[in-house]
Amino acid sequence: MKAALRAARAGARRLVHSVANRFDPPSVVLLYHRVAALSSDPHSLAVHPARFREQMETLVRAAAVTRFEDLGLGPAPAVAVTFDDGYADNLETALPILESLAVPAAFFVTTGFVESGREFWWDEIGRLVAERGPLPARFELPDDPRWPGIARGSASDRALLARDLHRTLRALDAGSREALLEAIAVWSGRDRVARTDHRPLTAAEVGRLARSPLATVGAHGVTHTAFSILDARGRMDEMLRSKATLEQWTGGPVTIFAFPYGERGDVPGEAIAEASEAGFAAVALNQPGQVRGRRDRRRIPRFVIHDWSGEEFGRRLRRMWSA
Repeated sequence: MKAALRAARAGARRLVHSVANRFDPPSVVLLYHRVAALSSDPHSLAVHPARFREQMETLVRAAAVTRFEDLGLGPAPAVAVTFDDGYADNLETALPILESLAVPAAFFVTTGFVESGREFWWDEIGRLVAERGPLPARFELPDDPRWPGIARGSASDRALLARDLHRTLRALDAGSREALLEAIAVWSGRDRVARTDHRPLTAAEVGRLARSPLATVGAHGVTHTAFSILDARGRMDEMLRSKATLEQWTGGPVTIFAFPYGERGDVPGEAIAEASEAGFAAVALNQPGQVRGRRDRRRIPRFVIHDWSGEEFGRRLRRMWSA
């Protein structure tokens, strides 16, 4: 019964959107994180370079492509391409493909990880806990009652531990998260130097990215902390510091922002107005939806894109117009 009700609601929603699309054609925004060939991708963040090229070739055949910051200012329907976090492969692998097809893209960079020598925390927890190699037989952190001695020997046990730690770390402020990561590194006996294929951009690379006529650099906070656990002062600090740092690295204004994580529970209502106060003209969420001319540019929805073939990407792209 519930499944039938959900299907009926989805059908009704598509019908309403189909009618609305005739009078107010929508645009959509695509959200990527990485373009890389990885042996392990537990969070499904990467699109293989060959499939990314297929997707972009499909995109330019299927729709008009616009810049994220120009949404709603030109003809619709259109599609904008965006990247979150600031992985080095955005410059090394994604940008050459985009430039070869004349596809513009916005790159939202988390400044605190740039030139840190560390991986993004979600990658680091996988390397410290889930990656192959010797580890202590039991997972124990001194003076931390959340983690009693737990046997974590097999690959599946390590994956479960990484998942549990990911859930915990995601809910922490930056200082508490760093303290827990350091304790985990000590327990594991592994260093915290970033792997070459998981590293963030450097400051110089952010500057190179910004010099591409097809790239727009946007802010994504300093520490990649959910705004829902920060007070107003903390949220404004994340926005203003990341904006100022990126403007220093790029030599130009930074007027677009993407909320870290950006899902419904991660963005308190007051943060939308605060983003405008911080000087951002367009703000991205991590929530699916269409962009129409009258839509609030401080709440731009995006569809997360995964490692699909060009054909599968095309099918899903067509579905986005009526989602």
